[in-house]
Amino acid sequence: MPDRSFLNWPFFEERHRQLADQLDAWCAKNLPVDHHDVDAACRELVAKLGRDGWLKPTALDTDNPGPLDVRTLCITRETLARHDGLADFAFAMQGLGTGALSLFGTPEQQHWLDQTRAGKAISAFALSEPRSGSDVANMEMTATRDGDDYLLTGEKTWISNGGIADLYIVFARTGEAPGAKGISAFIVPAETEGLSIAERLETIAPHPLARLAFDNARVPASALIGKPGDGFRIAMSVLDVFRSTVGAAALGFARRALDESVSRAAKRELFGAPMADLQMVQGHIADMALDVDAAALLVYRAAWTKDMGAPRVTREAAMAKLFATDRAQEVIDTAVQLHGGDGVRKDHIVESLYREIRALRIYEGASDVQKVVIARQVMGAA
Repeated sequence: MPDRSFLNWPFFEERHRQLADQLDAWCAKNLPVDHHDVDAACRELVAKLGRDGWLKPTALDTDNPGPLDVRTLCITRETLARHDGLADFAFAMQGLGTGALSLFGTPEQQHWLDQTRAGKAISAFALSEPRSGSDVANMEMTATRDGDDYLLTGEKTWISNGGIADLYIVFARTGEAPGAKGISAFIVPAETEGLSIAERLETIAPHPLARLAFDNARVPASALIGKPGDGFRIAMSVLDVFRSTVGAAALGFARRALDESVSRAAKRELFGAPMADLQMVQGHIADMALDVDAAALLVYRAAWTKDMGAPRVTREAAMAKLFATDRAQEVIDTAVQLHGGDGVRKDHIVESLYREIRALRIYEGASDVQKVVIARQVMGAA
């Protein structure tokens, strides 16, 4: 039985506790899904989550506009990740993919949000390139003005939902200034001529990922989000909201690993007694519980701070993502060790968690990059 005492922390309101209870019950009935066809599984998950209303927090409600509730996003990701990593992925990418539209889109552009929140359209966030991952300002893809249109040329890679998305939010260099100030953001529907799936990418935890190629892909000027040159600011603002939710997903994985380890220690016998009686095992369990609670405090501090109206939570979100993902890796590694041979058996839950957690220390800003972000924030405030 997972620890739920954290829901009584002052970060949360009653609606958050109700959400956690209701979603946990939904997950118990609907998850996990069959992962053998990852594309089909993600489409199924988006449809189910949308049908039952769980995707509503991922984007702006155009009928009742208001800020995104980051605590709700985090609780949802933590809960889904604890049950099924692919479900967390499906939920998270709907939010990240449409974040630019929620924060900066025009009413005309935001018509996509009704579809993504209902699970009727799948979204993707196309930022990374072969030679610019964490170094966003170094991107090479171009968007050239051609009358009333823009022509997009270049590549994007490691794009989540690549190949199954209905729309991509694409960042390209428009050249208003060097570096970060010359990037813009565009809405690119999947059927746009000149956009192709150059390669499907396979990783240790199967998710739909792709390298995208743009060969003079033509989009109307109305596809521009914000103003020319606003793209870097838009991307960073989106990450500012969603980065702490990556920590929440890691927290969900870590909680599941801890729960599985406690259960294993209680049921497994070694040397004529339960594993749980061994002081070394107790020490491991204590370390795991400490890491889980410390990560939860950082994640929900960042989410609460944003929800309370802070314009930016760059420092808090970076700390939450860095600590939660790194410590979840340690928690899950310990769980594998405590499970012995079962821990490395294909499709065992802790083996799956071991594969799922690794990417979270890379995407949306690798761990080393988060350290740079934190240091700059600390030194800049000194």
